[in-house]
Amino acid sequence: MLIRVFYTDGTFDMVKPEMLDYLLDKNKVKRFKRSTGWAVVGRDSIRSKSTNRYLGEDRRASLV
Repeated sequence: MLIRVFYTDGTFDMVKPEMLDYLLDKNKVKRFKRSTGWAVVGRDSIRSKSTNRYLGEDRRASLV
């Protein structure tokens, strides 16, 4: 199954789901087509591997 994507440079393409995950992580996609319509990056909920990581300062106390 291929997914229609609209890149940040204004071009369209059809990509595999694995490639969409990569492109989303690299901030290359502005929006992509779902069965319910266009999902807009930054506005609609999207899954992303990088969003599960905490990027702030580690404030846990060390036990050592």
